[in-house]
Amino acid sequence: MKRDSRLSLALHILGHMGARPGEVLQSETLAAFHTTHPVVVRRTLGLLRAAGIVASTRGHAGGWRLAADPAKVSIADVYRALGEHLDPAPGAGPDNPPTCAIERALHRTWDDAVSLAETALLSRLSQVSLADLSGSFAEGLSATHEHSSPAAPPVL
Repeated sequence: MKRDSRLSLALHILGHMGARPGEVLQSETLAAFHTTHPVVVRRTLGLLRAAGIVASTRGHAGGWRLAADPAKVSIADVYRALGEHLDPAPGAGPDNPPTCAIERALHRTWDDAVSLAETALLSRLSQVSLADLSGSFAEGLSATHEHSSPAAPPVL
């Protein structure tokens, strides 16, 4: 998964949130975990809020917290909440309809393969919960692990 994808950001943040259940974390703190801008965090978490995965609190002491039981939210749920999908055939789309029978056949073949791959991916990701992710995260964390931001609280 590319480092700068929304899914990567969301799972990284949710891993930290899962390590601090019930704690409200500010966008700035969450952004520091992934070395990104707080606005990017707020936009991404807004999609997860709409899906009921996280909740936000306004105000000076506001921030984000998990709204759902991490054991009941799968990585596939996060993938879907973000509107993620595997890429269709290169060059395909409403602005560039295939004009050649060979190109149409290629797009059908490609799209069928991508659809099968995405079905297999979601099947596997539906078996891994945020609790599993946070547990793996905590197990693999060394005692000296810290994020680059001084604003970020120490990781447990």
